[in-house]
Amino acid sequence: MIESTKNPTVKRVARLKQRPEREETGLALMEGPQVVRELIAHAAETVEELYFTSDGFERHPDIAEAATAAGIDVEFVSDAVIAAMADTRTPQGVLAVAHQTPVRLRDLFEEAPRLVVVLDEVRDPGNAGTIIRVADAAGADAVILTGSSVDPYNPKVVRSTTGSLFHLRVATGASLGAVAEAVRGAGLELLAADMHGEPLPDADLSKPTAWLFGNEAHGLSAEARASADRTVAVPIYGAAESLNLATAASVCLYASAFAHRR
Repeated sequence: MIESTKNPTVKRVARLKQRPEREETGLALMEGPQVVRELIAHAAETVEELYFTSDGFERHPDIAEAATAAGIDVEFVSDAVIAAMADTRTPQGVLAVAHQTPVRLRDLFEEAPRLVVVLDEVRDPGNAGTIIRVADAAGADAVILTGSSVDPYNPKVVRSTTGSLFHLRVATGASLGAVAEAVRGAGLELLAADMHGEPLPDADLSKPTAWLFGNEAHGLSAEARASADRTVAVPIYGAAESLNLATAASVCLYASAFAHRR
């Protein structure tokens, strides 16, 4: 058992909370029972290290059993150590280190996707993670984050996906121009979600679609809107000033999911 917070392993794992360390090592911090459970179920080959507190091990025996079945070694740590490693204030006793598995943009379209999410300049980790989770639930094939968006392996993003990060193909780092070109080359229609577009209930969503969502505070830039084939708005029927980005994205993605399944 690792009991000292000064242990080099503890310091190395804790550094993964910082983006430069993740980019340099290609590793990421996976925290919490649901995230680790889904990680082992869908991407066990990427797991490099797995840590439990004694309490976490007792509360989540299914994770320990799945790890053993997958040939993953378990390392026990003290409560103080996992608190030093973790990004949350109240860690739940389970934490893993895994290799990142981003997909190259050109490879993302090889399997003819019908529903894709594009996040452009989305900076809030909670919003990004929630949208990835919604994309998974709505049956989307992939999520693309442009180079100016939040890192999908940011610990807050990972937690917000509750494991959906391991169910979808995720591409990062490309410019919006390159994404738009790839989307059209694959035969998808690029729809920009913007409050000044055509009302969502009136929009034809039957075609394979890539939804483009912009920054939480400023929305899509003029250049981003111009890159889209059409602009679509979620109507507000009540007195609310606007919708949260993740909420609007949920409405748009499920509208497409319904249209594709009619």
